[in-house]
Amino acid sequence: MLRKVMTLPSGRIAKWAIAAIWAALMVPAFLLAGNLSDVEKNDNSAWLPSNAEATRVLDQAKKFQPAETLPAIVIYDRPEGVTSADMAKAQADAEAFQGIEKVVGQPQGPSKSQDGKAILTVVQIDDGDEGWDGAHAVVGEMTTIGRQSADGLGFHVTGPAGYASDSITAFSGGGALGMITALVVVVILLLTYRSPLLPLLPLLTAGGALVAAEAVIYLLAKNAGLVVNTQTSLVLTVLVFGAATDYALLLISRYREELRRHEDRHEAMAEALYRSSLAIVASAATVAVSLLVLVLATLNSTQGLGPACAIGILIGLLAMVTLMPALLVICGRWIFWPAKPSYGSVGTAKDSIWTRIGTAISRRPRMVWVGTALVLGVMAIGVTGLKADGIPSKGQFTNEAQAVVGEEIQSRHFPAGSGDPIYVVAKAASAEQVRSALSGIPGIADVAAPTIRDGDVFVLGTLSDPPGSSAAMRTVEQARTAIHRIEGADARLGGSTAIALDTQQAAARDAKVIIPVVLIVVFLILVLLLRAIVAPLLLMATVVLSFGAALGVSALMFNHVFDFAGADANFSLLVFVFLVALGIDYNIFLITRVREEAQLRGTRHGALTGLSATGGVITSAGLVLAGTFAALGSLPLVFAAQLGFAVAFGVLLDTMIVRSVLVTALTLDVGRWMWWPSKLSKHHEPLPATGGPNPEPALAAAGG
Repeated sequence: MLRKVMTLPSGRIAKWAIAAIWAALMVPAFLLAGNLSDVEKNDNSAWLPSNAEATRVLDQAKKFQPAETLPAIVIYDRPEGVTSADMAKAQADAEAFQGIEKVVGQPQGPSKSQDGKAILTVVQIDDGDEGWDGAHAVVGEMTTIGRQSADGLGFHVTGPAGYASDSITAFSGGGALGMITALVVVVILLLTYRSPLLPLLPLLTAGGALVAAEAVIYLLAKNAGLVVNTQTSLVLTVLVFGAATDYALLLISRYREELRRHEDRHEAMAEALYRSSLAIVASAATVAVSLLVLVLATLNSTQGLGPACAIGILIGLLAMVTLMPALLVICGRWIFWPAKPSYGSVGTAKDSIWTRIGTAISRRPRMVWVGTALVLGVMAIGVTGLKADGIPSKGQFTNEAQAVVGEEIQSRHFPAGSGDPIYVVAKAASAEQVRSALSGIPGIADVAAPTIRDGDVFVLGTLSDPPGSSAAMRTVEQARTAIHRIEGADARLGGSTAIALDTQQAAARDAKVIIPVVLIVVFLILVLLLRAIVAPLLLMATVVLSFGAALGVSALMFNHVFDFAGADANFSLLVFVFLVALGIDYNIFLITRVREEAQLRGTRHGALTGLSATGGVITSAGLVLAGTFAALGSLPLVFAAQLGFAVAFGVLLDTMIVRSVLVTALTLDVGRWMWWPSKLSKHHEPLPATGGPNPEPALAAAGG
């Protein structure tokens, strides 16, 4: 029964039915997927945990501010000194800003700097339900107004609204990201198969899976409360294209093998599906379950990313075990043109580079795995230099964004925290105590007079350091400690710097909780798949070591080559989840083939056969996945560049070194005990020939 279900897409009639069903589903899927951006939430509350202090104080602050607002800090500058005409223009602009929809309250300023070279105006923007998208539109209108008739006067919008607007501009490259990702997939598949036609099928199937996933995610976000943002959409694109193409590569590789053994392509696909489905399903399940563990996160952005990406993986799996085999069988052998696999032909695995690598490792496997592990351990030392405590506002972009330039000008002429204050909401009776406590904090340059309304007091404080910086966050921590000590005040502190601090603390908590759970879940999946304990333990150790090495090298590159100012607080967690889940993918592809061969010829021969049979396809899969994540670097965002580099490097490291060298050497050294305590561990190995195990009989049987 299981075989019939798994091989259904290879049926002579079923293949057409499956293709028709997918074609029919694509029509509503396209319509729904196009609306995904409408349900994205990019406001602060959608990223923060609901119980964070900065989140809770947002509602309390609404009685003192017209709405949930983002301050837009408008900076004018003239190096030789602003003129009276410049001040008149700034005043006229401030009045014009009030006519823009979503601008609330009276602008604060314009005010001239002490050195007379800059002007500052603060405008409050209601980010409401539209979040950053709404702020982006307002900042665009403000920029149009400010740069008209400027006569050489510099104009920039910075502050939270300015950065939100520039972030939306950067994220708008998502369409180009999709095209770059697709191009990467096509190029790698062309190099792998040297066929101009075959790459079209994985690309078509992965694209359909992405559209279907976006449609499902849209429905869940609209009707079930799933929180998604622009970051989710970008990661989903590269993950679905990369992972789904990996599954396609494994299926195509096995199908090509079976086409040499079966004259009927339907029978060949049935056998290929049956033989490869276990590894594909186990790999997808591992990734999906690992991603679902992210629902334990307190950060809403991380919490929503997990289910969304898990949906993408599962729909990618469904497409690759239904639509992909149906399309391959419909097309026939000619899809492999010009290198069509003919019935009765012999594969070339015996002469492949992976056969030679396996033979070389087999001579001294213990020396190989110990040496490889030591090198990876040295690479992991770089983790100590990782600065994952948040990216300062002006370090968020890889290009020269307007908000960054504006902040640099502002910091030269005004107090660093001007226009983006911290604020405290407390009981009215404690007004003077709160003001006094804030005034006594060294990092607070100025404290405004308290505003009392409906039994509560609202107090603003200007930071001496740039908002969101490490120094500013230390000031917020000190200020919170001080106001929390005021008896009966029920005081809470908010503002953009408080949000950055709460995000950092929530990310640290999430990592402590989620990383152990992911390790346990992946280990249990491997135990069930392999019916052993030793092999899962060793595979987990190799993947964790690979993750550490990738993160260590990434830290060195970020600090000394790319010169990034820091990394997001949840960077390490996301890289861990992706690399552990995806790294186990390749180990599953290899080890399931090794186990299959070990049942016939012994573990050592199985290790060499498995490496030879899967080496090419796993390398191609690693290149595809690394290429799709590297495409994130096309976005002018430090977060995207860092995530793309770390995952791409980690995948390549895992594919080229960990899976092909470390795991193979461990399997050869440990031998049948890899499968302990299953029955397979009791199968004694045949004595190897002098100079190491001879893989040739197994390789000949493998057929490529």
